[in-house]
Amino acid sequence: MSTQIIPPDLQTKLQQFDEFFSIEHQFNINLTPIAAHQASSFDAFMAGMPLPFKMASDMVSIDQAAIRSIQGLGAVASQLSDFLNHQAHKIDLLVGYILSQQDEPAMRYQGIRFGGGGVIFTSAQTLAVGQRLEMKIFLLEENCAVYCIGELVEVMPLENDVAEHTTQQAEQAYKVVFEHIREEDQETLVRHSLHQQSKQLQALAQKRREQNKG
Repeated sequence: MSTQIIPPDLQTKLQQFDEFFSIEHQFNINLTPIAAHQASSFDAFMAGMPLPFKMASDMVSIDQAAIRSIQGLGAVASQLSDFLNHQAHKIDLLVGYILSQQDEPAMRYQGIRFGGGGVIFTSAQTLAVGQRLEMKIFLLEENCAVYCIGELVEVMPLENDVAEHTTQQAEQAYKVVFEHIREEDQETLVRHSLHQQSKQLQALAQKRREQNKG
């Protein structure tokens, strides 16, 4: 039986995915193939980023900076922090709505895992390892969306438990690592992956409590 030999550079990219925590989660992702000859610099990536994604990240950064700036104000800091958190939540809802308009059905795929190193999505289409992709990742229950560039590094058969939650036409799972992503967006994905883990663990604990009562 022959053994597949993985090129060293591809092996490094596969390790990049595993360097960050990732979690199974259903989400929408828009994908657009990038031609091999197209520019791949970070400056070109930033120049091509849609304005809503730039604005969303800037608004979050401003909110966080405002909250940090009042932490040394003593007794009034708690009240001011609560007020700013309330305002930030309203802004998050607005940003989430604006970003949801960027989700184009014609380019939509089903994401099944995400983390700080990359994503995994499903598709019935045949895609080749090495294909570069423009990606819009939508975590709208978190009022979050991220624009980035990735490279497809692995094609995998769809696991049975995952296949049950996807369309019947989806026959393959595709692993993509990030090629270009802003640091703040990567941190956002890490934070939300940990948040999803917390929610899943809480749901599992609740289910066990209900089973024990029964």
